[in-house]
Amino acid sequence: MIFGEFLTMEAEGAVLAHSLRLSDGGFSKGHRLGRADLERLAVAGIERVIAARIEPGDLMEDEAADRLARAIIPDHLTFSEAATGRVNVYSAVDGLFVADRVAVDRINNLDPAITLACLADHVPVRSGDMVATFKIIPLAVSGAKVAEGVEILRQMPVFEVKPFLPHAVSLVATELPSLKASVMEKTARILSQRLRPSGSLLQREERVAHRVAEVADAIRRGLAAPDQLPKLMIVFGASAVIDAGDVIPEAIRLAGGDVIQVGMPVDPGNLLVLGRVGDVHVVGAPGCARSPKENGFDWVLDRILAGEQPSPRDIAGMGVGGLLMEIQSRPRPRDLASRSPSEISVAIVMLAAGKASRMGEGGSHKLLAEFDGVPLVRRSALTAIAGGVSDIVAVTGHRRAEIEEALNGLAVERVFNPDYVSGMASSLVAGVGTPAAQRADGVLVMLADMPGVTGDDLKVLMTAFRKANGLAIVRAVSGGKRGNPVILPRSVLNAVMRLEGDVGARHIIETSGLPVVDVEIGEAAHLDVDTPEAVIAAGGVLKG
Repeated sequence: MIFGEFLTMEAEGAVLAHSLRLSDGGFSKGHRLGRADLERLAVAGIERVIAARIEPGDLMEDEAADRLARAIIPDHLTFSEAATGRVNVYSAVDGLFVADRVAVDRINNLDPAITLACLADHVPVRSGDMVATFKIIPLAVSGAKVAEGVEILRQMPVFEVKPFLPHAVSLVATELPSLKASVMEKTARILSQRLRPSGSLLQREERVAHRVAEVADAIRRGLAAPDQLPKLMIVFGASAVIDAGDVIPEAIRLAGGDVIQVGMPVDPGNLLVLGRVGDVHVVGAPGCARSPKENGFDWVLDRILAGEQPSPRDIAGMGVGGLLMEIQSRPRPRDLASRSPSEISVAIVMLAAGKASRMGEGGSHKLLAEFDGVPLVRRSALTAIAGGVSDIVAVTGHRRAEIEEALNGLAVERVFNPDYVSGMASSLVAGVGTPAAQRADGVLVMLADMPGVTGDDLKVLMTAFRKANGLAIVRAVSGGKRGNPVILPRSVLNAVMRLEGDVGARHIIETSGLPVVDVEIGEAAHLDVDTPEAVIAAGGVLKG
C-alpha cells in the first residue's frame, strides 16, 4: 500500500483516507475513487486528496480482519461483521476466558498494522461479553502477513472460552467455640452466590469439629452422597491453615486423597488448600472466601468449574496480578460500532421485599397502601409494565403472600428473597441473579415504594441507556440530586451479586469507572413513602 497525497486527476483507483464533503453529497473514508468521482472532485475545486493506493497482494482492512477472525475455532464464540477494519469476538456462553499470551504476542509481532487485543488470561465471562477484538490499523495490509496470522491462529488455540460446568457442591465447615454460627451461615450464603453463575448448586452442608478424623469422615460422606452432577467438595476451616500437615490437608489424605497444593501467591487467598480424592477436587477455602470480594479462591474455583485440573505450576504462576486488594470491578471492553437501540435489552427488577420498619411495629404495610384504589406495589408493577419491557422481576420478602396476591394477573415474575431481613443487598442479588436479568444488557432497578415514578420516566431512562450503547450507568435525579430508579449495565452485575448487608449499589456506581448519565425526572426521583405520614401526604390510603 502506498499512502500519501495525490493529485486528484491521478488518483483513480485510490482509497480515500478521510471522508470528503461536497455541496452535492460527499465520499466516506475507504471509498475507492472512480473516474466519475475524480470529475466531481475537480468541479468542487479539490486538487489533491489524501489516499492509499492498493498494491497487488494487499487486502483491504475489513477483509483482512475478517480472515483473521474466521481462523479462530468458533466453539463458544460469536463474531461481529467486519467494520472499519475491526471484528469483535464475543463469548456465547458463561465460562472462563483462556488466552495463550505467547500466541497472542506472535500475532501482534507480525506487523504493526495487525493487532489483536483480548481479555486477561483466565477471567470469568458471561454470554455476550466481548472477549477479543481484531483491528487492522491502515486501510490495507499485506495479504502475506495476514496469511501468516491465519496460519498461527489455526495451529494453536490463541484464545477460547471454556463453558462453566454445573457441579453438585458439598460444603464441610469445621466448628470451634470462637466461631459464631452467624459467620457459618454467611459462609454458605456467599458460597451459593459464587456458584450461581456456573449453574452449580450447594447440595448439602455439614458442620463438624475441627479435627482431622471428623473432617475426613465428612469428606467421605459427601463423596458417597448420590448426585446427578459432577461433584466438588469445599472445606471451610474454623482456623486458618498454617502448614501442609494441618487439619484440612491431613483430612484430605486420610480420606484417601492427594494434596496438590497448600498456599498460593494471591492475596487475599494465600491460605488455600487444593486436593483431590479420586476425580473429585477438594478445596480448602481460605478465610477471605467468607467475603464476597474477589480472592484467590475465586481463581481456583473458576478453573475447576470450567473443567480444568489446576496444577501446582498453575497456582504458582498466579503471582503476577495476584495482589487483589485494590482491584475494582472493571467494565467489559468497548464496542466500536454502536448497536441500534432496539438491540439493547433492559430488564426491570422491582424491589418489594423490605420490612417497612418505619411504618411502625405491627402497622400497615406501605406497599399495600392504596393509591387511586390500587395497592402501591401493584401500581409500581403497572408502571414497570408501562415502561415497555418484556422482562420484569418483582423481589418479595416481608409479608410475601399479601404482596404477591396484589400482583396477581400481571406479567411479572416473582422471586422470593428468604434473606430479606439482612437488608437491600440480598434483594438486589435475588433480582439480578434471575435469568431474565442475567441475559439483559442492563437492569433497571426500581423501588416499589415510589408512587411518583411513571412509565414515561422509565422510558426516558431507558432511552438514555440505549443512547449510551448500553455502556453507561443511568440514574434518575431531581434538581441534580441523585435518586432512583437506576439502570446498571451488565458489566457491573457480577459486582452487584457480591453485595451484602443493608446497602444498595451506590459504591459500585461510584467506583465502576463507567460514565454515569443523570436524567432529570423531577421530584419523583426522591419521593418514597417510608412512613404513614409520607403515604398520606403522597395521596395514599393506609391499608393492610
